[in-house]
Amino acid sequence: MASRVQAILARDVANLGHVGDVVKVAPGYLRNFLLPKRLALPVSQSRLEQFEHQKQLVQHQLAKLKATSEQVRDRIEVQKFTIEVKAGDQGKLFGSVGARDIEASLKEHGFNVHHRDIKLETPLKTIGLHEIPVRLEGGVMAKIKVILAAIVEPVVEEAKEEGAAEAEVVEASTEGPLP
Repeated sequence: MASRVQAILARDVANLGHVGDVVKVAPGYLRNFLLPKRLALPVSQSRLEQFEHQKQLVQHQLAKLKATSEQVRDRIEVQKFTIEVKAGDQGKLFGSVGARDIEASLKEHGFNVHHRDIKLETPLKTIGLHEIPVRLEGGVMAKIKVILAAIVEPVVEEAKEEGAAEAEVVEASTEGPLP
């Protein structure tokens, strides 16, 4: 069996480890793959200390990010987000509400959540209250409450207005002599 050498990973490498991990690899793998692609560095005491310090800084930043995300989660979970949609008599929507629609509603209320972080299994197609999981920064999950409310449209009045407008157009076109 060939000897193994130690290396410090500068980036996450699949099936090998994460940034800052000290791993034992074959010398050829280190020399021909990891070093040229700058995925790892040879082990030295100064590099070990440097990576340890960077790890602590990153962990501290992640802890702060997680704390702020938990505060956002506490604020977002107590609110209900209402989205008005066109729907039929049985409460089924004409179309559906997806992650982008929910993202727009969240942004209206001051929450900056990307649509990829809204975990909808399928688009919403019925009127009512829906609880939807949302992934926030720092690995924090929240459940938001989205209410889909039907828009009440005065269909009869619109038809009368359209009919009146068409009648005016017909009257205007028949009043004058034809050229």
